[in-house]
Amino acid sequence: MSGNIFNSNGTRVAVLNGAEVFDLDGKKIYELKGINLYRLSGELVGHLNSAHGSERRLDRSTDGLFPVRGRSRQI
Repeated sequence: MSGNIFNSNGTRVAVLNGAEVFDLDGKKIYELKGINLYRLSGELVGHLNSAHGSERRLDRSTDGLFPVRGRSRQI
């Protein structure tokens, strides 16, 4: 599965490629197993809202895992 991850405000904050999550600079930052987000060390840190398709949304409690950057664009 590939697509974009948006925070609760609708700002794109990351890219999903298969089970890997990358920041907007292309650096791998998390792994996705089901809807759960894990640090590269294997520590569970949060989850994505269950969604179908290529767009995934974060809930407010998970927003802090993805800092908003100036070049992100809101949809």
